[in-house]
Amino acid sequence: MEEIALYALHVEDDPSLNPWTFRMWFLGLGLSCFSSVLATIYNFKPQGISLSATFLCVVSYVLALMMQFIIPKSGFIGRWLNPHSFNHKEHAAILIMSSTAARSAMAAEVIAVQRLWYTKTPNAAVCIFLIFSSQILGYGVAGLLRKVLVYPTKFFYPVNLPIMSLLETLHRKEANNKPQLKIFYWAFCIIFVWEVIPEYMMPILTAVNVFCLAKRNSMVFTNIFGGGNGNEGLGILSLCLDFQYIGSSALYLPLKTQVNTLIGYILNLAVFLGVFYGNIWRARDFPFLSQLLFSPTSNSTKYVVFNQTAVLDSNGHLDEAKLAVEGVPYMAATFASYVLTQNMAITATITHLVLYNWDDLKGAWSFMAWDNLKSLAKPSAWMFWKKTEDIEEELRDMDPHYKLMRHYKECPNWWYGIVLLISSAVGLVCIYEAHSGMSWWAFIVANILASIMILFTGAQFGLTGFSLPVQPIIQMIGAYLEPGNPLTNMYFTLFGYNSTNQALLLLQDLKLGQYAKLSPRCTFTMQMIGTLVGAILNYVLTISITSAQREILLSIEGTHIWSGAGLQSFNTQAVTWGGLAKYMYSRGSVYQWVPLGLVLGFAAPLPIYLLHRFYPKAGFNYLNVSIIAWHVGWLVTGINSPCMTTFVVAFWSQFYLRKYKSEWFLKYNYILCAGLDGGTQVVVFILSFVFFGASGKPIPFPTYWGNNGGNIDYCMVDPANG
Repeated sequence: MEEIALYALHVEDDPSLNPWTFRMWFLGLGLSCFSSVLATIYNFKPQGISLSATFLCVVSYVLALMMQFIIPKSGFIGRWLNPHSFNHKEHAAILIMSSTAARSAMAAEVIAVQRLWYTKTPNAAVCIFLIFSSQILGYGVAGLLRKVLVYPTKFFYPVNLPIMSLLETLHRKEANNKPQLKIFYWAFCIIFVWEVIPEYMMPILTAVNVFCLAKRNSMVFTNIFGGGNGNEGLGILSLCLDFQYIGSSALYLPLKTQVNTLIGYILNLAVFLGVFYGNIWRARDFPFLSQLLFSPTSNSTKYVVFNQTAVLDSNGHLDEAKLAVEGVPYMAATFASYVLTQNMAITATITHLVLYNWDDLKGAWSFMAWDNLKSLAKPSAWMFWKKTEDIEEELRDMDPHYKLMRHYKECPNWWYGIVLLISSAVGLVCIYEAHSGMSWWAFIVANILASIMILFTGAQFGLTGFSLPVQPIIQMIGAYLEPGNPLTNMYFTLFGYNSTNQALLLLQDLKLGQYAKLSPRCTFTMQMIGTLVGAILNYVLTISITSAQREILLSIEGTHIWSGAGLQSFNTQAVTWGGLAKYMYSRGSVYQWVPLGLVLGFAAPLPIYLLHRFYPKAGFNYLNVSIIAWHVGWLVTGINSPCMTTFVVAFWSQFYLRKYKSEWFLKYNYILCAGLDGGTQVVVFILSFVFFGASGKPIPFPTYWGNNGGNIDYCMVDPANG
């Protein structure tokens, strides 16, 4: 697959292009503020929207052209503020800075939860430093691993291909780029107009299912075929015509990833239906799909949500006497199986990459080899000005994109080392000042876990485009290291999981900078500034909203404008793992098999690997047990109707077009993806503020057969939820 990055993207560079312009700083900082504010606000909204890189790319391009036109091109002002035409390096720098700020920090969620459910809250300085340190800690580790996870061609980060295709198309002046621009504009405009219909006027187009239409009084049909509403059903054989839910990943993820996803999806259907209708873990007494905890008094005719505050004392610690009265809660059986398969996926990732990609990974730790450690004692190792390495040998197998980056000054490793050191020191101070209850040694363990996960999940992400969430294993380890304290578990998760997630985003942006031929020091600067701007505004908005909307955020329903559902879910998971792990997951408990998924995951790839060794030409090496295992729990939440349509689009793009229309695929596939993604993001953003109540009172579309106000696919609504 890595050849796509060589043929779909131009391997050329003009070192004279300057990204350090007033236009870049003005738009970069402005869009960073804009995207950070919106990302934080959306954490507290009933409907979630994330600003995609394509959206920011389109907006920044339009604004930059306006500045280029308005600001004089001559004289003192023109020389400093409008020195040349807007170029793709300015554009890439703006995009990296603003997209970095658009990632709402998990630390802001921790602060919000602490303000809403706990008595002790940190001060402003601690909060800001906590957000910033937790956001950049993973950057330090990822930066030190960039030689292994970014520079090689094989780590091509598929998610970057559409945005790079768009950048190249917008800025290349050759006549043969006009057809690509035409594809982009047509795709953008058509999807912009179309999305108004399924999003607002006719929501039934999100989930058209003939089985639901034929039988509307059966919960069995709802569980199997329903999928137009969150937590409704598995959406089998549904047709989805809403591109927001189909997603652009169908067009850019490699065929290997799509096939493994399909296998996991098929297994997911079998596992969820088998667990529920087999009544495993009292499955029939609780909803088919749900992320909440339920009281053991629940039954199939009435679900009782578990009151987590009733088992905690005033300091947020578990009170075992109160738990004995309330009883140990249950999860929906499908959610329990989802956590189990996620655990399998995490450890299967390690085994899979060790078996198939060991030569790529071992370089990450080569500096610890005894010969390398001995060489550090030699004076010549420190005399970098006398370095006499064989450049020709180094260049022989180098990625052509990276080879062009040698024109620019590299970021020294000590820059990333300093980032790691400072963020760790600041984070350590913050966990004590924030009254997290987390020990210094647990903080170190969280950072070590994050470093290990960054290597393996980073390799998986770069090779396949699949980003594996490692939150379950981090929460589980934190729960057993420091049990009985949900708040401590949240902080352990913050530095163990969020650092991993942030590192993957840095690796992705470093590869984007390599494709765009943006100097490494410029990419580094954009990352740091975007993160700092995001940290400050994340805090300001979090404090403002949690103060002004406290009662609404604590309520179950929320309103059409504000909702605390995301925070409640995060807090519930912390209570489950941090407070109740001994009672829910230990040996002899109801969900004892859930943590054992970690052990199963280590062994799961071995049979496939052995088959590959015995039958090397049979294609068993294309099977990735990690991706398959994660997707065995894929349908645990959200709207599930798009799955079949997504697979149709994916195989049309990655199989049919790539195999039978290869020239068209290389020239137009990723620009088509960018146009569809950009048009969808823009219209959803506008609809959210104009009609969906993001800025005030919503304006609903009139109710009729295409907008029925209930389950939009006409499947039966579960009466036990009432």
